[in-house]
Amino acid sequence: MTAATTGYLEVLEPGPLTLVEDLGRPGHADIGVTSGGALDRGALRLANRLLGNDEGAAGLEILFGGFTARLPADCWFAVTGAWGAITLDGTAVDPNIATAAGAGAVLRIGSATRGVRFYLAVRGGVASDAVLGSRSTDLLSSLGPAPVAAGDRLPLGIEAAGPIPLLDFIAVEPPGDPLITVRAHPGPRSDWFTHDAVDAFFEREWAVSAASNRIGTRLEPVRRAAHVAGRAPEPAVILERRIAGELPSEPMVAGAVQVSPDGLPTVLLADHPVTGGYPVIAVVADRSLDVFAQLRPGQRILFRHA
Repeated sequence: MTAATTGYLEVLEPGPLTLVEDLGRPGHADIGVTSGGALDRGALRLANRLLGNDEGAAGLEILFGGFTARLPADCWFAVTGAWGAITLDGTAVDPNIATAAGAGAVLRIGSATRGVRFYLAVRGGVASDAVLGSRSTDLLSSLGPAPVAAGDRLPLGIEAAGPIPLLDFIAVEPPGDPLITVRAHPGPRSDWFTHDAVDAFFEREWAVSAASNRIGTRLEPVRRAAHVAGRAPEPAVILERRIAGELPSEPMVAGAVQVSPDGLPTVLLADHPVTGGYPVIAVVADRSLDVFAQLRPGQRILFRHA
Protein backbone atom coordinates (compact mmCIF):
# COMPACT_ATOMS: atom_id res chain seq x y z
CA MET A 1 0.00 0.00 0.00
CA THR A 2 1.32 3.47 -0.90
CA ALA A 3 2.00 5.79 2.07
CA ALA A 4 0.19 9.10 2.59
CA THR A 5 1.92 12.02 0.93
CA THR A 6 2.29 15.78 1.19
CA GLY A 7 2.24 16.12 -2.57
CA TYR A 8 4.08 15.03 -5.66
CA LEU A 9 7.29 16.01 -7.41
CA GLU A 10 6.50 16.05 -11.14
CA VAL A 11 9.44 15.13 -13.35
CA LEU A 12 9.60 17.17 -16.56
CA GLU A 13 13.06 16.10 -17.78
CA PRO A 14 14.86 13.18 -16.12
CA GLY A 15 18.32 13.69 -17.65
CA PRO A 16 20.43 10.70 -18.79
CA LEU A 17 19.66 8.58 -15.70
CA THR A 18 17.80 9.51 -12.53
CA LEU A 19 17.12 6.92 -9.84
CA VAL A 20 15.32 6.82 -6.51
CA GLU A 21 17.97 5.89 -3.93
CA ASP A 22 18.24 5.62 -0.16
CA LEU A 23 21.02 3.94 1.83
CA GLY A 24 20.20 0.51 0.42
CA ARG A 25 18.95 -2.89 1.55
CA PRO A 26 21.85 -4.68 3.31
CA GLY A 27 21.50 -8.18 4.71
CA HIS A 28 20.01 -10.01 1.72
CA ALA A 29 23.09 -11.41 0.00
CA ASP A 30 21.95 -14.93 0.92
CA ILE A 31 19.04 -14.55 -1.52
CA GLY A 32 21.18 -12.94 -4.21
CA VAL A 33 20.32 -9.31 -3.48
CA THR A 34 23.12 -6.80 -3.00
CA SER A 35 22.80 -3.80 -0.68
CA GLY A 36 22.56 -1.22 -3.49
CA GLY A 37 21.65 2.32 -2.48
CA ALA A 38 23.18 5.71 -3.20
CA LEU A 39 26.72 5.59 -4.58
CA ASP A 40 27.66 8.81 -2.76
CA ARG A 41 26.24 8.03 0.65
CA GLY A 42 27.79 11.11 2.22
CA ALA A 43 26.06 13.40 -0.30
CA LEU A 44 22.65 11.81 0.31
CA ARG A 45 23.12 11.94 4.09
CA LEU A 46 24.06 15.63 3.91
CA ALA A 47 21.05 16.50 1.75
CA ASN A 48 18.74 14.77 4.21
CA ARG A 49 20.33 16.36 7.28
CA LEU A 50 19.91 19.81 5.73
CA LEU A 51 16.15 19.18 5.56
CA GLY A 52 15.63 17.55 8.93
CA ASN A 53 15.03 14.16 7.30
CA ASP A 54 16.27 10.85 8.57
CA GLU A 55 19.69 10.28 6.95
CA GLY A 56 18.36 7.23 5.13
CA ALA A 57 15.35 8.94 3.53
CA ALA A 58 15.02 8.30 -0.20
CA GLY A 59 16.06 11.01 -2.65
CA LEU A 60 17.04 11.21 -6.30
CA GLU A 61 20.45 10.30 -7.71
CA ILE A 62 20.84 12.33 -10.92
CA LEU A 63 23.59 11.34 -13.34
CA PHE A 64 25.28 14.27 -15.14
CA GLY A 65 22.33 16.67 -14.58
CA GLY A 66 19.89 17.84 -17.23
CA PHE A 67 17.05 17.33 -14.73
CA THR A 68 13.90 19.45 -14.42
CA ALA A 69 10.96 19.02 -12.04
CA ARG A 70 7.88 20.91 -10.83
CA LEU A 71 7.63 21.11 -7.03
CA PRO A 72 4.51 21.09 -4.85
CA ALA A 73 3.47 23.78 -2.37
CA ASP A 74 5.53 24.32 0.80
CA CYS A 75 8.34 22.11 -0.48
CA TRP A 76 11.86 22.32 0.93
CA PHE A 77 14.70 20.74 -1.04
CA ALA A 78 18.49 20.47 -1.09
CA VAL A 79 20.95 19.51 -3.84
CA THR A 80 24.34 17.99 -2.97
CA GLY A 81 27.05 15.89 -4.64
CA ALA A 82 28.14 17.09 -8.08
CA TRP A 83 28.44 20.79 -8.88
CA GLY A 84 26.59 22.57 -11.66
CA ALA A 85 24.04 25.31 -12.28
CA ILE A 86 20.87 24.99 -10.17
CA THR A 87 17.89 27.27 -10.74
CA LEU A 88 14.42 27.67 -9.25
CA ASP A 89 12.04 29.43 -11.64
CA GLY A 90 15.12 30.73 -13.44
CA THR A 91 16.84 32.14 -10.33
CA ALA A 92 20.16 30.65 -9.25
CA VAL A 93 20.07 28.45 -6.15
CA ASP A 94 23.04 27.45 -4.00
CA PRO A 95 23.88 23.77 -3.46
CA ASN A 96 24.34 22.24 -0.02
CA ILE A 97 21.65 24.32 1.68
CA ALA A 98 17.92 23.94 2.36
CA THR A 99 15.77 26.00 -0.04
CA ALA A 100 12.01 26.64 0.04
CA ALA A 101 9.87 26.46 -3.10
CA GLY A 102 6.39 27.75 -3.78
CA ALA A 103 3.63 25.72 -5.41
CA GLY A 104 4.43 24.90 -9.02
CA ALA A 105 8.01 26.19 -8.86
CA VAL A 106 10.28 24.63 -11.47
CA LEU A 107 13.65 23.29 -10.33
CA ARG A 108 16.36 22.74 -12.94
CA ILE A 109 19.71 21.06 -12.37
CA GLY A 110 22.09 21.76 -15.24
CA SER A 111 25.04 19.76 -16.50
CA ALA A 112 27.61 18.69 -13.93
CA THR A 113 30.81 20.75 -14.10
CA ARG A 114 32.49 18.94 -11.19
CA GLY A 115 31.69 15.37 -10.25
CA VAL A 116 29.10 13.14 -11.88
CA ARG A 117 26.09 12.55 -9.60
CA PHE A 118 23.77 15.11 -8.02
CA TYR A 119 21.57 14.19 -5.06
CA LEU A 120 18.19 15.88 -4.71
CA ALA A 121 16.41 15.46 -1.39
CA VAL A 122 13.02 16.87 -0.43
CA ARG A 123 11.68 17.31 3.07
CA GLY A 124 9.82 14.15 3.98
CA GLY A 125 11.71 12.08 1.41
CA VAL A 126 10.51 10.33 -1.72
CA ALA A 127 7.77 7.96 -0.56
CA SER A 128 7.79 5.31 -3.27
CA ASP A 129 6.92 1.76 -2.17
CA ALA A 130 9.67 -0.10 -0.30
CA VAL A 131 11.01 -3.47 -1.45
CA LEU A 132 12.89 -5.57 1.13
CA GLY A 133 12.96 -2.55 3.43
CA SER A 134 14.40 -0.07 0.90
CA ARG A 135 13.12 2.34 -1.75
CA SER A 136 16.38 2.12 -3.72
CA THR A 137 16.53 1.25 -7.40
CA ASP A 138 18.88 -1.69 -7.99
CA LEU A 139 19.68 -1.83 -11.70
CA LEU A 140 21.34 -5.25 -11.57
CA SER A 141 18.49 -7.11 -9.85
CA SER A 142 15.68 -4.82 -11.12
CA LEU A 143 14.39 -4.22 -7.60
CA GLY A 144 12.79 -0.97 -6.48
CA PRO A 145 11.31 1.79 -8.64
CA ALA A 146 12.03 1.95 -12.35
CA PRO A 147 14.44 4.68 -13.49
CA VAL A 148 12.68 8.05 -13.35
CA ALA A 149 10.97 9.10 -16.61
CA ALA A 150 9.44 12.33 -17.88
CA GLY A 151 5.89 12.66 -16.56
CA ASP A 152 6.50 10.65 -13.38
CA ARG A 153 4.84 12.04 -10.24
CA LEU A 154 6.91 11.00 -7.24
CA PRO A 155 5.08 11.01 -3.88
CA LEU A 156 6.67 12.93 -1.01
CA GLY A 157 6.56 11.71 2.58
CA ILE A 158 4.46 13.33 5.29
CA GLU A 159 6.99 13.28 8.12
CA ALA A 160 10.59 14.34 8.70
CA ALA A 161 12.84 13.36 11.59
CA GLY A 162 13.24 16.90 12.95
CA PRO A 163 13.24 20.61 12.15
CA ILE A 164 15.25 22.17 9.34
CA PRO A 165 18.61 23.28 10.79
CA LEU A 166 19.20 27.04 10.96
CA LEU A 167 22.12 27.26 8.55
CA ASP A 168 23.03 30.00 6.09
CA PHE A 169 26.06 28.24 4.62
CA ILE A 170 27.94 24.96 4.85
CA ALA A 171 31.46 24.52 3.48
CA VAL A 172 31.68 21.56 1.08
CA GLU A 173 34.69 20.83 -1.10
CA PRO A 174 33.80 20.35 -4.79
CA PRO A 175 34.34 16.83 -6.12
CA GLY A 176 36.66 16.04 -8.97
CA ASP A 177 40.34 16.68 -8.18
CA PRO A 178 42.45 15.54 -11.17
CA LEU A 179 44.18 12.87 -9.05
CA ILE A 180 42.24 11.06 -6.31
CA THR A 181 44.01 9.06 -3.60
CA VAL A 182 42.05 6.00 -2.44
CA ARG A 183 42.77 3.78 0.55
CA ALA A 184 42.62 0.02 0.02
CA HIS A 185 43.50 -3.21 1.84
CA PRO A 186 45.23 -6.18 0.21
CA GLY A 187 42.58 -8.51 -1.19
CA PRO A 188 41.83 -12.12 -0.25
CA ARG A 189 43.29 -13.29 -3.58
CA SER A 190 46.31 -10.99 -3.76
CA ASP A 191 48.45 -14.14 -3.58
CA TRP A 192 47.14 -15.07 -7.05
CA PHE A 193 49.20 -12.19 -8.46
CA THR A 194 52.93 -11.69 -8.72
CA HIS A 195 54.62 -9.44 -6.19
CA ASP A 196 55.35 -6.96 -8.98
CA ALA A 197 51.65 -6.87 -9.90
CA VAL A 198 50.56 -6.15 -6.32
CA ASP A 199 53.22 -3.45 -5.99
CA ALA A 200 52.16 -1.94 -9.31
CA PHE A 201 48.51 -1.82 -8.27
CA PHE A 202 49.43 0.35 -5.29
CA GLU A 203 52.13 2.41 -6.99
CA ARG A 204 50.88 3.32 -10.45
CA GLU A 205 48.14 5.73 -11.47
CA TRP A 206 44.93 4.38 -12.98
CA ALA A 207 42.37 6.11 -15.19
CA VAL A 208 38.59 5.76 -14.96
CA SER A 209 37.13 4.03 -18.02
CA ALA A 210 34.03 5.36 -19.77
CA ALA A 211 32.61 1.83 -19.37
CA SER A 212 32.08 2.43 -15.62
CA ASN A 213 28.61 2.38 -14.03
CA ARG A 214 26.82 1.70 -10.74
CA ILE A 215 27.95 -1.93 -10.84
CA GLY A 216 31.64 -1.04 -10.93
CA THR A 217 34.33 1.46 -11.87
CA ARG A 218 36.56 -0.06 -14.54
CA LEU A 219 40.14 1.17 -14.54
CA GLU A 220 42.76 1.26 -17.28
CA PRO A 221 46.37 2.44 -17.67
CA VAL A 222 46.80 6.20 -17.87
CA ARG A 223 47.37 7.39 -21.44
CA ARG A 224 49.56 10.47 -21.64
CA ALA A 225 49.68 12.93 -24.52
CA ALA A 226 52.61 11.04 -26.03
CA HIS A 227 50.54 7.85 -26.13
CA VAL A 228 47.62 9.59 -27.82
CA ALA A 229 49.92 11.18 -30.42
CA GLY A 230 51.68 7.87 -31.10
CA ARG A 231 55.06 9.14 -29.91
CA ALA A 232 55.23 6.53 -27.16
CA PRO A 233 54.00 2.94 -26.92
CA GLU A 234 50.68 2.36 -25.19
CA PRO A 235 51.04 1.73 -21.43
CA ALA A 236 51.31 -1.96 -20.62
CA VAL A 237 48.86 -3.86 -18.44
CA ILE A 238 51.03 -5.23 -15.67
CA LEU A 239 48.69 -6.97 -13.19
CA GLU A 240 50.16 -10.36 -13.99
CA ARG A 241 48.69 -13.41 -12.29
CA ARG A 242 50.91 -15.95 -10.55
CA ILE A 243 48.09 -18.54 -10.53
CA ALA A 244 46.42 -18.85 -13.91
CA GLY A 245 43.71 -21.40 -13.08
CA GLU A 246 39.96 -20.96 -12.76
CA LEU A 247 38.60 -19.44 -9.57
CA PRO A 248 35.21 -20.73 -8.34
CA SER A 249 32.67 -17.98 -7.72
CA GLU A 250 32.88 -16.58 -4.21
CA PRO A 251 31.12 -13.81 -2.24
CA MET A 252 31.83 -10.20 -3.22
CA VAL A 253 31.46 -6.95 -1.30
CA ALA A 254 31.30 -3.33 -2.41
CA GLY A 255 34.89 -2.13 -2.79
CA ALA A 256 36.28 -5.47 -3.97
CA VAL A 257 38.76 -4.92 -6.81
CA GLN A 258 38.44 -7.76 -9.31
CA VAL A 259 41.00 -8.26 -12.06
CA SER A 260 39.58 -9.66 -15.29
CA PRO A 261 41.58 -11.88 -17.69
CA ASP A 262 42.76 -8.79 -19.63
CA GLY A 263 44.65 -7.69 -16.50
CA LEU A 264 42.46 -4.64 -15.83
CA PRO A 265 40.92 -3.96 -12.40
CA THR A 266 37.29 -3.12 -11.66
CA VAL A 267 36.17 -1.66 -8.33
CA LEU A 268 32.76 -3.15 -7.48
CA LEU A 269 30.19 -0.58 -6.34
CA ALA A 270 26.68 -0.54 -4.84
CA ASP A 271 24.91 -2.62 -7.51
CA HIS A 272 27.63 -5.27 -7.72
CA PRO A 273 26.78 -8.99 -8.02
CA VAL A 274 26.91 -10.89 -4.75
CA THR A 275 29.39 -13.43 -6.16
CA GLY A 276 32.19 -13.27 -8.70
CA GLY A 277 34.78 -15.48 -10.31
CA TYR A 278 37.69 -13.09 -10.89
CA PRO A 279 40.41 -12.86 -8.23
CA VAL A 280 40.24 -9.86 -5.88
CA ILE A 281 43.60 -8.12 -5.65
CA ALA A 282 42.46 -5.47 -3.14
CA VAL A 283 39.44 -4.13 -1.28
CA VAL A 284 38.79 -0.38 -1.12
CA ALA A 285 38.33 0.92 2.42
CA ASP A 286 34.69 1.76 3.10
CA ARG A 287 35.53 5.39 3.90
CA SER A 288 36.93 5.81 0.37
CA LEU A 289 34.05 4.25 -1.55
CA ASP A 290 31.93 7.40 -1.92
CA VAL A 291 34.53 9.09 -4.12
CA PHE A 292 33.84 6.58 -6.92
CA ALA A 293 30.34 8.06 -7.30
CA GLN A 294 31.84 11.33 -8.54
CA LEU A 295 34.72 10.13 -10.75
CA ARG A 296 34.58 11.23 -14.39
CA PRO A 297 35.94 9.20 -17.34
CA GLY A 298 39.67 9.76 -17.66
CA GLN A 299 40.09 10.92 -14.07
CA ARG A 300 43.13 9.44 -12.34
CA ILE A 301 43.27 7.30 -9.20
CA LEU A 302 46.19 6.36 -6.98
CA PHE A 303 45.68 3.52 -4.48
CA ARG A 304 47.46 3.60 -1.12
CA HIS A 305 47.52 0.98 1.66
CA ALA A 306 44.77 1.60 4.23
